[in-house]
Amino acid sequence: MKLLITGASGLFGSKLAEIATSKKFEVYSGYSQDNPTYGTKIRFDITDKTNVEKAFSKITPEVIVHAATLTDVDKCEISKELAWKINVEGTKNIVETAKKSHSFLVYVSTDYVFDGEKGNYRETDSPNPQNYYGLTKLKAEELVQNTLKEYCVVRASVIYGAQPAAGKINFALWLINKLKNKEAPKVLVDQWNSPTLNTNMANMTLEIIERKLTGTYHISGATRISRYEFAKELARTFHLNVDLIAPTLMTQFSWSAKRPKDSSLDTTKAQHTLKNKPLQTPQALEQLKKELAQKGD
Repeated sequence: MKLLITGASGLFGSKLAEIATSKKFEVYSGYSQDNPTYGTKIRFDITDKTNVEKAFSKITPEVIVHAATLTDVDKCEISKELAWKINVEGTKNIVETAKKSHSFLVYVSTDYVFDGEKGNYRETDSPNPQNYYGLTKLKAEELVQNTLKEYCVVRASVIYGAQPAAGKINFALWLINKLKNKEAPKVLVDQWNSPTLNTNMANMTLEIIERKLTGTYHISGATRISRYEFAKELARTFHLNVDLIAPTLMTQFSWSAKRPKDSSLDTTKAQHTLKNKPLQTPQALEQLKKELAQKGD
């Protein structure tokens, strides 16, 4: 099966490309700046429709996983034109080209489409983004839903993994590094989400592709947990000093963009539908530990 992944050098895209390659998918790794590690590299700009069309005509993908996005929440708030161009116009180009090529599309979205007032959001709950990043992701979701018949929107939350990707370090690796260096990282006690191991998310996505499941799925981790409690679980799993973690309130951070207080996702639908289940935090952290040990870290 020919699979095109946009954002294939990112934390999720790179893991998806790695696992899909091992499962004998014909993987094409789309990127704009950072070189992907896995799959056949194909460089194109999602904001340039002609560029997108050329890439599609060259590959003729059966499935596209559209993971390329501007994820920097504060940058989206400050540079709204850029955020709209990448997250909405870029998605529009992918979606319209996917429609012409009759490709099945998986769109990777976020828990930040919700306002964070209640948490444990289901797929049927009404989105109400609190920042511009969340708004652009919601508009992109709507483009997918209103243009295509064969699609799946997948939402995740605080993705982490064993390797830095696209020059960025994820929360789990950042925390491990801080604690190993005997530093005292400030971690939020009053923000809840559903941390998502990229390996678990990639396996769920590949099952969705193989079974051609449509609609919307929450494929985050299965545990609603505060950043602080997650950090403590992480420290305990890696036998690091939990006492170094400094509990901090959201009001003590000065951000350009408002963050939802509780954007945790209910994964019941994925639990019932998929053979690859969303992992609880302890299981996911044990998997992370194994992957880091295999790397020699």
